[in-house]
Amino acid sequence: MKRFIFVCTLLFAMQLLHAQLPKVTSGTLIRHENFKSHFVTPRHVDVWLPEGYTPHKKYAVLYMHDGQMLFDSSTTWNKSAWEVDEVVSQLLQSGQIRDLIVVGIWNGGETRHSDYFPQKPFETLPQEVQKHIYDTKRNNGLSVFNGHSVQSDNYLKFMVSELKPFIDSAYSTKNNQANTFVAGSSMGGLISLYAICEYPHIFGGAACLSTHWTGIFKAENNPIPDAFIQYLNAHLPKPKHHRLYFDHGTATLDSLYPPIQIRVDELMKQKGYTEKHWLSKVFPGEDHSEKAWHKRLAIPLTFLLRK
Repeated sequence: MKRFIFVCTLLFAMQLLHAQLPKVTSGTLIRHENFKSHFVTPRHVDVWLPEGYTPHKKYAVLYMHDGQMLFDSSTTWNKSAWEVDEVVSQLLQSGQIRDLIVVGIWNGGETRHSDYFPQKPFETLPQEVQKHIYDTKRNNGLSVFNGHSVQSDNYLKFMVSELKPFIDSAYSTKNNQANTFVAGSSMGGLISLYAICEYPHIFGGAACLSTHWTGIFKAENNPIPDAFIQYLNAHLPKPKHHRLYFDHGTATLDSLYPPIQIRVDELMKQKGYTEKHWLSKVFPGEDHSEKAWHKRLAIPLTFLLRK
């Protein structure tokens, strides 16, 4: 059994190392293979540069999670992708957003849930509740956390203290808060929100699509949303210098989110957020998929990166 596990792990590592570089419809994609970190497992980082990128100009930076799902459906596990390069290029050509580069951070595979689950609200839960959450299964019976402990604080340290300094040194960026953004969907939406709350001096805006408020895969008798909302009540950044975008559909997994998003929206109002700095949208009939997020990606990008 140990030999079998070792061989599977080796094959998985080789697949990551030789993963096909996504094709983009415009601009240039540069891969930094197995980016090393003191905080999380090594992972690919794909950097998209727009047409005409030049070191003589400075660019805003959009950090996006689940980087292997962003650019090319022919290279993804489900043959679906955000097609970020296509959406961003159209917005740039029409002059709707400022110049930017996109940094696609690959998820860690089996560590995805533990990397992306907001750690501080999780740790407010009683130990027996934490254990119950760790023991939960997906609808297909597979483990949610794959035996890994929640470590999103380390994931954010990787982003802020290792990856961002590298990006700002290797590329021509505007490295200030007003030009640094983070975005993701589902668990990637959660970690994007957690990032701007934990590092409000680093990130000026966050786009949280189909935010996975339940944390696991059921809503009944689930204490996680309450923990998230209590955390937000104490840690939401000031609206004056931040923009927050939320959305969800109403089909498949997204059908779990509306009651929780309503509570979050009420909290946003209480914290002084108005339409200038906060947008929350519902897309009836849309499901939990890259195709759905592709269709509406222009909305959060225009909201966060408008000139």
